[in-house]
Amino acid sequence: MTQVALFGAIIVLLAFTPFLGYIPLGFTRATIIHIPVIIGSLLIGPKKGAVLGLVFGATSFINNTMNPTVTSFVFTPFYSLGEFSGGIGSLVICFIPRILVGVVPHYVYKGVRSLSKNEKVSSAGLILAGMSGALVNTLLVMNLIFVFFRDAYAQANGVAVNAVYAFILSVIGTNGIPEAIVAAVFTLCIGKILMRKNIRDRLGV
Repeated sequence: MTQVALFGAIIVLLAFTPFLGYIPLGFTRATIIHIPVIIGSLLIGPKKGAVLGLVFGATSFINNTMNPTVTSFVFTPFYSLGEFSGGIGSLVICFIPRILVGVVPHYVYKGVRSLSKNEKVSSAGLILAGMSGALVNTLLVMNLIFVFFRDAYAQANGVAVNAVYAFILSVIGTNGIPEAIVAAVFTLCIGKILMRKNIRDRLGV
């Protein structure tokens, strides 16, 4: 519980420090909050990682309810913009991808480690774990937006409905790819230190 509380506190600090955890881009927000969730997944396992992902989702829910952007209805059922309003799909988008951010990196890293007999921390595993955590968030969020809110998302962003998936792909390219690269770099740099056996023993993980 102490370990979860520590990582949870980092997530909350990032989330509610202006322009730090959620970086406003007008039509949406870029984020780095997935990074402590990914690190937590690697250090304390997928179950506790899922709890950290739930905290991540909760901060997104609160931010989009209390400090909305034009498309916040896709993350909270309690925000409407004219004819656009959220619903049950908003909760799915807000929480399910973020919970998986705390699960997927653990198994990606474990899978990479299983391919090698080297007991040292796997740099490739850390890089792929970081990228997978960021991409599972971006790809699931954006594709679930298409599933649940295609028409409303298109109108909110001023694009034609038949061009909305192309717009979503552009968001994935401009937000998702840089977020994945940043997550890979941070996960590698932090993980190389924290994943060492002597450090993990000191941390009790």
